[in-house]
Amino acid sequence: MIEGVQIKRIEKHCDDRGYLAELVRDDEHLLSHFGQATISMSYPGVIKAFHYHEKQDDLWYFASGNAQVVLYDLRKNTNTTGRTDVIYMGEHNPILLLIPKGIAHGYRVLGSKPATIIYFTTKSYNKNDPDEKRLAWNDPEINFNWNTTFK
Repeated sequence: MIEGVQIKRIEKHCDDRGYLAELVRDDEHLLSHFGQATISMSYPGVIKAFHYHEKQDDLWYFASGNAQVVLYDLRKNTNTTGRTDVIYMGEHNPILLLIPKGIAHGYRVLGSKPATIIYFTTKSYNKNDPDEKRLAWNDPEINFNWNTTFK
């Protein structure tokens, strides 16, 4: 696993009414500071990649659908510099994923239904000075193959 990335398993409490799940708590210390919470929906097959931050950490949770999340360590001072990790998350694997600053990240929606992501950040978005650096989905340095491997 890329240095600094953390995964928290989400426990769902189910009954005949539905379910309840705690996502993030202040006593877990996953985020160094709360900036904002955002929700986004993407259609099946969509790839949203890559971007990274210099000042903020992200905490991702896919509330519906499923996604292939790709992380690439751009930081120069870690033991995992240049490493790529792939994490499958969503309805079939309900986890919370902490993505530290300096790690390029993106995802592809899997399956035949949209995916909804809820994410928390340590900084609020500033449209006049966004902390969002972009890389192409097919960036040659990352060199990730987004195609499904049929076996």
